[in-house]
Amino acid sequence: MPKIRVLSDILASQVAAGEVVERPASVVKELVENSIDAGAREIRVDMDQGGAALIRVSDDGCGMSREDALLSLERHATSKLRTAGDLAAIRTLGFRGEAVPSIASVSRFRMVTREGDAVAGTEILVDGGKIRDVRDAGCAPGTVIEAKALFFNMPARRKFLRAETTEAAHVEHQMRLHALAAPQVRFRLRRDDREVFDLPPAAKSLDRVRQLLGPEMSRELIALPLTHGNGISVEGFLLPASHARKGRRHQFVFLNGRPVEDPVISRALAEGFRGALADGLHPGAWLWIDLEPTLVDVNVHPAKREVRFHRPLDVREAVLDAVSSGLRPPAPVVIPARVETPASQPVMPENISLDPRPVLQSFRAPQPSLEDWVAPQVVPPAPEEEPILETQVQAGGVPEFLILGMLQQRFVVMESADGLVLFDPKAAKERIYYDALQRQRQGGPAVQGLLVPVLMELDPRDLDLLLRERMALMDAGIEVEGFGGNTVQIRALPACLGIDDPRPFLGEVIDELLHDPASGARFAFERLARVLAKRAAARLMPRLVETRGLLGELFCCDLPYCTADGRPTLTEFGMRELERRFGLTKN
Repeated sequence: MPKIRVLSDILASQVAAGEVVERPASVVKELVENSIDAGAREIRVDMDQGGAALIRVSDDGCGMSREDALLSLERHATSKLRTAGDLAAIRTLGFRGEAVPSIASVSRFRMVTREGDAVAGTEILVDGGKIRDVRDAGCAPGTVIEAKALFFNMPARRKFLRAETTEAAHVEHQMRLHALAAPQVRFRLRRDDREVFDLPPAAKSLDRVRQLLGPEMSRELIALPLTHGNGISVEGFLLPASHARKGRRHQFVFLNGRPVEDPVISRALAEGFRGALADGLHPGAWLWIDLEPTLVDVNVHPAKREVRFHRPLDVREAVLDAVSSGLRPPAPVVIPARVETPASQPVMPENISLDPRPVLQSFRAPQPSLEDWVAPQVVPPAPEEEPILETQVQAGGVPEFLILGMLQQRFVVMESADGLVLFDPKAAKERIYYDALQRQRQGGPAVQGLLVPVLMELDPRDLDLLLRERMALMDAGIEVEGFGGNTVQIRALPACLGIDDPRPFLGEVIDELLHDPASGARFAFERLARVLAKRAAARLMPRLVETRGLLGELFCCDLPYCTADGRPTLTEFGMRELERRFGLTKN
């Protein structure tokens, strides 16, 4: 008996489905791409139970004959490739010919399709890869595909599906991507018989971005001029550096109408800001890139998420030029002054120029005296920043420090009995806030209700995660509620933090919680307290006159010499070390 056997068609399709169909959002992606390739002007997606129970994609595209509909269920059957040369110049979104049979092999599948000039349509029923029925059907021109009970015949795959809300969030994200990639198409999404959104066709990409981003953020969009170079064109929009985030979920890149992810483009976006972004932050961006299909290989990933450029440096330069041009401040417009001569005023001869600028009174600076050159003038410091000399800070176990001054408006320089001490007020405040949150947790979180709740628009996947963890946030003193759509409202904050402007603070906190996760403890209270304390302290503006009180609060904490994540609050340089550095002692 031979050990090597040819897989059956159904098993081969199920293996292919493992690469193409990862979750319900994968089904939506493949079917919507086929609808766009079919010339659809309206695409509607319905899902039940996050797509695990039902996914239905309806379009008004060109439709298929019965022969083509049956062929579409065969593996490697496609209308988009004819010769090997076509593979080097892909202009369509789908081309592998595996999506439809792969979906049909892992679901209870139904297809209804009709060409525009056909009298009747075709209905095909498939159960786990086996065709059950083929018959005539009355239907509108276009195609409707249903996939019910996804992975019903593959329980090992089905148990890896996430919560219903999580899968629904991924489907919504996929629909938003396609809506941005094809703004001329109307997109409708319904979840459990409830409409999530209905996006009408947009004349321009900017209109589509505004539909999805909302009016408040849309006002801050920075348009990138259409940039050409080496057969590549780039255009799009950016958000200012103040909206940069840790993750790349707010970057949307479309290559020849295809949503893609590419590190070359992401790096070029960050480089275009030329140092305006902190390390690890990525700008919000919407980019549409067009280039010759022969210059890119889209056949390097089963789900077509990644591409490979033949000339990546050219792509980088084009993106970098577009971003730099968009961020460059406009040149000042010089308007020449206009001189109006009254009719009664005699006309001046042509050889006499008349300067319309206002006449400034002549000014001559006083000449410095000899004493001014010999004795330099000393400007006294501002009263609030005046060094506190010969002042002993001693309160409730606080070591004796002589406060000398401030370094770069950031660190406090002090003298101890043993040498020099650098004090970080922000790190100290971080430790104070962290201990206050820990104390509040024991007696129940003390919250500060906001007079006006803060509304925040989130990515559908981020929204789902945040709402699922709202009880953990409540334990830390943050009250979060859904507000409809992809908006959440923040109604209260921990009282001990005393935040004056909650919107930027909450943006930083949520961004770090969602996009810089700790292993298995993203919303654990200890991590929540660390993030809240760190972000609240980062907004502190250190002031020298507050040092004494801050030291007193710090040394009431259990571990005053470090923050919750181990960074020092004070650093001491002993006299022996200082003398050694200056060569005053023998090694």
